[in-house]
Amino acid sequence: MEQPISVTRSNFNDWMVPVFAPANFIPVRGEGSRIWDQENKEYIDFAGGIAVNALGHAHPVAVNALTEQATKLWHVGNGYTNEPVLRLAKQLTENTFADKVFFCNSGAEANEAALKLARKVGLDSGVAGKSGIVAFNNAFHGRTLFTVSAGGQPKYSQDFAPLPNGINHVAFNDLDAAKAVINEQTCAVIVEPIQGEGGVILADIEFLKGLRALCDEFGALLIFDEVQTGVGRTGALYAYMNSGVIPDVLTTAKALGGGFPVGAMLTIDKFAPHFSVGTHGTTYGGNPLASAVAGAVFEFINTPEVLEGVKHRHQYFLDALNALNAEHQIFEEIRGEGLLIGCELKAEYAGKAKDITTWAGEEGLLALIAGPNVVRFTPSLIIPEQDIDEGIARLKRALAKLAK
Repeated sequence: MEQPISVTRSNFNDWMVPVFAPANFIPVRGEGSRIWDQENKEYIDFAGGIAVNALGHAHPVAVNALTEQATKLWHVGNGYTNEPVLRLAKQLTENTFADKVFFCNSGAEANEAALKLARKVGLDSGVAGKSGIVAFNNAFHGRTLFTVSAGGQPKYSQDFAPLPNGINHVAFNDLDAAKAVINEQTCAVIVEPIQGEGGVILADIEFLKGLRALCDEFGALLIFDEVQTGVGRTGALYAYMNSGVIPDVLTTAKALGGGFPVGAMLTIDKFAPHFSVGTHGTTYGGNPLASAVAGAVFEFINTPEVLEGVKHRHQYFLDALNALNAEHQIFEEIRGEGLLIGCELKAEYAGKAKDITTWAGEEGLLALIAGPNVVRFTPSLIIPEQDIDEGIARLKRALAKLAK
């Protein structure tokens, strides 16, 4: 058998379209909440593949589901259904508000489906011009042209004009601003229960309740983007369950497959039929491999032990971070829910979040940013306490570099 091609980090610059600026090391192996690079250097993983690796790396539940399905059936296309996807659909509908599911490959695709469904419902309503979408500043809903337009972060969308129109952006958590733009022409309001990429900003419960009331009043769909907050990330199965506010449509991806690409749009019987045969589709969505893995991951996470464990780890993380901050005085605020945690830098360290994650990498810790001023952590939902302790120790060494 031929030896695999030898590759180094510099090959990225040679061969890859430069939309990413990856770290200077290449991870090659993972187990639990630790990974190893080409030089066999070990890292603690507080990034979790951006809230994806909900069970860490190479968890037996996911590995076994994948390998078992891999010997049976990989792909059949959407002219046929399959057993794993039907079982996964049953799991999702039984455990949420939803009656129906559309499967796809990513969070962006799930949000694309949600926004298209809303436009179709608006068209079918018979109300002239009912196509307006209300979204929020600093949101993030994906990178397709439609979802990046809904995102409300011009840095991601301005280079690709003309953008899809009919999307109104207002301030997050400002119910009066939303009231001013939601009307009979509005077909949807799309909101994240916690703005992840936007800085780990929690939506106020009264804000979400107010959006629900406005959508009811004007016949608009309330879409919750739970791509980052879903599947146990906040200590509830989905973050809407913490709020008492039930959306009409929910999007989920990231943690759903535990690392295998899969996304889904959930909705209710009132709206699902507006997507009739041929109105929307996907080649890979709901394929047997993705569905088998997602079903196993979902079943494992959707237990009191795991969900309560997320809440316990949240407090454990917060205590450790607050102790660290008492010593170094670098973070203005430490916030979040469950294992979606954001640390906002004090004004004197503005713009340094990326530097901190780079130094953290040098110390053997994977971490994320959420904008230029927030360091973000989205580790495995079952990360052991000793790995949290070790990760915080490595973060401490990285912060010492910032202080210098």
